[in-house]
Amino acid sequence: MAKGKPRGRGRRRTKRNVPEGHIYIKSTFNNTIVTVTDSDGNVIGWSSCGTRGFKGTKKGTAYAAQMAAEEACRQAREVGMREVRIYTRGPGSGKEAAVRTINSHGLRIRLIKDVTAVPHNGCRPRRRRRV
Repeated sequence: MAKGKPRGRGRRRTKRNVPEGHIYIKSTFNNTIVTVTDSDGNVIGWSSCGTRGFKGTKKGTAYAAQMAAEEACRQAREVGMREVRIYTRGPGSGKEAAVRTINSHGLRIRLIKDVTAVPHNGCRPRRRRRV
């Protein structure tokens, strides 16, 4: 290797300043994933209940979603984000807990929108579960 040449990635990472962005919360019965993007949709950071150390059925709890949202808020604050639009998806219990956490961490919420996909009589649904 030549002397004086930088190793690793070719270009340097510059500190980004993103004053407003979007937060997507995908909440299922088994997990909650929180993604932070800028206004163009480029991902800034993300977190999930699994990455926060929860395993099994604990991943589907509201407390686990709260911890995942906390980590995502921290990543958003690092790039200077102050205002967010929140888009939620799915039937899980972690949606409300994640939104409350985002609000309490000092991010100004401009919009909360549920974008859960609802079929307009499309594909045939799965069979009903017998318990």
